[in-house]
Amino acid sequence: QVQLVESGGGSVRAGDSLRLSCAASGRTFSNYVMAWFRQAPGKERDFVAAISRSGGSTYYADSVKGRFTISRDNAKNTGSLQMNSLKLEDTAVYYCAAGPGGTYYYPNVYNYWGQGTQVTVSS
Repeated sequence: QVQLVESGGGSVRAGDSLRLSCAASGRTFSNYVMAWFRQAPGKERDFVAAISRSGGSTYYADSVKGRFTISRDNAKNTGSLQMNSLKLEDTAVYYCAAGPGGTYYYPNVYNYWGQGTQVTVSS
């Protein structure tokens, strides 16, 4: 089992930045691909970004490419999502996820999920 706890969400203005963190415990964090998904009210859970086990490869949804940066520190069992130039449409609950790997943008390939952290962007 891997337990994931997100933090860092909040309410910001459009154009601001936020940094989300994901603290992992349990099994060896470096064994898992890590990702961030988000879910807005009334919508499906959407892929945001993923990072390989070593951190050497990253993947982004087109909607956040160039604005968000995913990273991880396996020594500290943590992951993060730096979000810059936030837009109104980035408002959602953000979830950290970990899994053995596969098609990185499919939620179903991730076995472990955090409880989510709310990000609200206003004008």
